[in-house]
Amino acid sequence: MTDLLPTVEIEPATPAKACVIWLHGLGADGHDFEAVVPALKLPAALAIRFVLPHAPSMPVTLNGGFAMPAWYDIMKLGEEREFNRVQLVLSAQKIHALIDREIARGVPSNKIVLAGFSQGGAVAYHAGLSYPRPLAGIVGLSTYFPTFDSVVLNQAQANIPVLICHGTEDQVVPISMARNSRRNLEKLGLVPMFRSYTMLHALCPEEIKDIADFYMQCLGPKAE
Repeated sequence: MTDLLPTVEIEPATPAKACVIWLHGLGADGHDFEAVVPALKLPAALAIRFVLPHAPSMPVTLNGGFAMPAWYDIMKLGEEREFNRVQLVLSAQKIHALIDREIARGVPSNKIVLAGFSQGGAVAYHAGLSYPRPLAGIVGLSTYFPTFDSVVLNQAQANIPVLICHGTEDQVVPISMARNSRRNLEKLGLVPMFRSYTMLHALCPEEIKDIADFYMQCLGPKAE
């Protein structure tokens, strides 16, 4: 059995009926989006548990080989960036284990959203699209889809809602990479929503509202 990743967990006031598993970016940790959760201003009635996992520490080539929290190694930036595909898939499997735990704790798979920022989003795409039970949605923030050419779309996700959010001034992950992600998701038969904002590699208030709206659509009463 896969060892579970350590996590930050934000519990709802009443027993959880839904869950968002939210993956941080390179060099951050599970606390990175902790302050964003209350900013979403989601209704308490949704009873969403937020699970914010910590990536393991590993040597990162871009960081001169020094260890830092990372979902996978990145060797080269740019649109044709080089990355460790085996490590990315392993991280996706660890996210599958967290999904399995939520199901065991009583949250149905179709009430679970995967979200991720930057390389966390790359893992969220792979983990979400390959998971064998229907999920509620995937959110890709300032990210890209590097395993588009190898991921096997599970038919349980044939109609999964996807939200892509990206900054027009992002110099870490250029917005062209997000547009490529949208095209590659469309090639899988999906219909992702695409939102752009005048910002760098970050989050902004307008984006937080769009994320909250997406969670409402995926996890609210209309999603029953």
